[in-house]
Amino acid sequence: MVSALLSVVVGSALGGVARYFVSGIVARRVGETFPWGTLSVNVSGAFLIGIFAALARNNASLFAAPNPWLFAVTGFLGCYTTVSSFSLQTLALARDGEGGRAIGYVAISVALSIGAVAVGFAIVNLTR
Repeated sequence: MVSALLSVVVGSALGGVARYFVSGIVARRVGETFPWGTLSVNVSGAFLIGIFAALARNNASLFAAPNPWLFAVTGFLGCYTTVSSFSLQTLALARDGEGGRAIGYVAISVALSIGAVAVGFAIVNLTR
């Protein structure tokens, strides 16, 4: 139980730091009139979780074991990706009279994230 908890704690700390840097870099380069930083984080996180999920299906994989999964998926990706920022930014767009952009952001986020999971999963399956 302690090792599982430590796996989540360490993964979360690293995922939070990674999210801060990735979203900040994207926002500085592209601008903040649209939440590109959060979108980038969520799509890249979806891609990674697709990879880890595909790897976990193989019992010989490191990610088939509980602690690596807890570290990478529950901890790191759980803190790296964020539905809370996505939700707040969508609401902000809608409240600022940008209803079309809010709907577009939701559609793009969902489509790209699902696509990224599928691509991550497929990449691992192609290399087997």
